[in-house]
Amino acid sequence: MTCTNTAKSGIKPLRHLQHPREVIRQFTPNWFAATMGTGVLALALAQLPVANPVLHAIAEGLWQFNIGLFLLFTALYTARWVMFFDEARRIFGHSTVSMFFGTIPMGLATIINGFLVFGLPRWGEGVIPLAEALWWLDVALSLACGVLIPYMMFTRQEHSIDQMTAVWLLPVVAAEVAAASGGLLAPHLVDAHGQLVMLVTSYVLWAFSLPVAFSILTILLLRMALHKLPHENMAASSWLALGPIGTGALGMLLLGADAPAIFAANGLPGVGEIAAGTGLVAGITLWGFGLWWMLMAVLITLKYLRGGIPFNLGWWGFTFPLGVYSLTTLKLASTLHLTFFNVFGFVLVALLAVMWLIVGKRTLQGAWRGELFVSPCIAGLKK
Repeated sequence: MTCTNTAKSGIKPLRHLQHPREVIRQFTPNWFAATMGTGVLALALAQLPVANPVLHAIAEGLWQFNIGLFLLFTALYTARWVMFFDEARRIFGHSTVSMFFGTIPMGLATIINGFLVFGLPRWGEGVIPLAEALWWLDVALSLACGVLIPYMMFTRQEHSIDQMTAVWLLPVVAAEVAAASGGLLAPHLVDAHGQLVMLVTSYVLWAFSLPVAFSILTILLLRMALHKLPHENMAASSWLALGPIGTGALGMLLLGADAPAIFAANGLPGVGEIAAGTGLVAGITLWGFGLWWMLMAVLITLKYLRGGIPFNLGWWGFTFPLGVYSLTTLKLASTLHLTFFNVFGFVLVALLAVMWLIVGKRTLQGAWRGELFVSPCIAGLKK
């Protein structure tokens, strides 16, 4: 092959796929992790305590871009189930890819939150009914992932402790993310009883998720002590543990912030004050635990980098956990008015933006070449 031909083949889109329809055939829920990372960056940029219209415009643009991504991925994954049903259903027996079902409701949650941060000032109160409807859909998806995926782990899939990674967290953490979204959305509802229903539901979702996630984290600590780090293909999974810790803290802070007003409006003023105090203390405590895990994840990542980390869609695992921890830090800054949390929040969001740029660029390149459209569930099947 001549140098000219080589150059031409280098720019041919999807050159690693036998046919463009392989994009649909090989599409997996892993792609929705990109909507999680993009959405959380948009929200984090909007929460920075600076009155910068350019920065806010960038954040809103990212949120709108994320809506487009989510709709595109939804269309592609729906098409896979329609066109390649027998192959698509193999995901339920796969011990790793099935975990990524949890990324769908978590990606949707970032869009719902964006309606409150960006949609409300732009389009007014009319976005609230849409956000509420999407939130209940998100709750249903989160509950399904949190129960059905673990059930399939217990009954259909093959797992072992030495092969365990933090990916196990993905299906169960979705409910926790929905809980945090409920804490944001509840005070915007018109009906006081509706606010109480959403608030109580969010507390239930938080409890539905966090104890299970912490159980998994306990096993994960033992697994890494006994069997050391996972394969370098799963390097980004070391950050996933920060997700339920950061989201758990953020959820308690958001739910506690409006609990006094909501409970008081429903004849339970004392309960609201207790919820507010508990939320703040729990948020600070969980933030401290998250700091330990983040420092550990940094050390683990540095160790992986010495040997090289192959790129895959799992790299989006570097973004969302760091994003929710950044949001928690900024929320503590606005609540406690302590300079440390403000400065640290700025640093974390800056790191998040850099990581998003790196992972986003590599994802675009891999998607253009077709390298990232690989479904492990059907990897051994003939095309």
